[in-house]
Amino acid sequence: MSEKIVYGIHAVDLLLKKSVDQIDKIYLQANRQDGKAQKLISLAAKHKIPVVRWDKTKLDAITTENHQGVIAELKQTGSLVQTEHDLYELVEQSEKPITLLILDGVTDPHNLGACFRTADAAGVDAIVVPKDKSVGLNATVRKVACGAAETVPFYAVTNLVRALKTLQDLGVWILGTAGEAEQDIYQTRFSGNLALVMGAEGKGMRRLTREHCDELFHIPMLGSVSSLNVSVATGVCLFEILRQRNSS
Repeated sequence: MSEKIVYGIHAVDLLLKKSVDQIDKIYLQANRQDGKAQKLISLAAKHKIPVVRWDKTKLDAITTENHQGVIAELKQTGSLVQTEHDLYELVEQSEKPITLLILDGVTDPHNLGACFRTADAAGVDAIVVPKDKSVGLNATVRKVACGAAETVPFYAVTNLVRALKTLQDLGVWILGTAGEAEQDIYQTRFSGNLALVMGAEGKGMRRLTREHCDELFHIPMLGSVSSLNVSVATGVCLFEILRQRNSS
């Protein structure tokens, strides 16, 4: 059941508000009687979601993470993960310039969760990942995302290079981050339909992914470290994109 849960009071609360149809039942720690727990119970009752009172030891058996006494079990049918064909429909039907965040092989769920939070804050239309060699939308990702996994559409594609080509055919400009790029982020113009490609932790983008980007740029590094954590770098890039969009 570990891949079909959302845990933490805030994450479960957001799930009830944004994606209640995904919830099968909620497990609530028996001795939680505080205001936040009571609000959650009321919201669950409104949507006819059963709330089961369990001892902490039973909740700990479901996940070793800090569940805060609240775990939502998701339905076995349906998923928040959408397909590449849904992604192309999103691009074709968008009535405004679209911003996509493509993560090439990010495997750390904490990094993906942090990227979700940043993407939500920066108004990103969707996050795209390859199905293989990439972390999926698991419970840890949802917890770190603090509800953003329920607000930012998430797409898993079978072949990332093929997806990049299709997005280009649909008029999306593909920009990637690479330390060896000549121009930096502040020399780069972000406009129209665009997709920001960020590489995996440590290794960066794969060679074929890099070769299929329309444009590459780097983030200036003035200190002694050579690179930023992928979620931090994503934040730098997305908010520069947002700044440029708002000033145009």
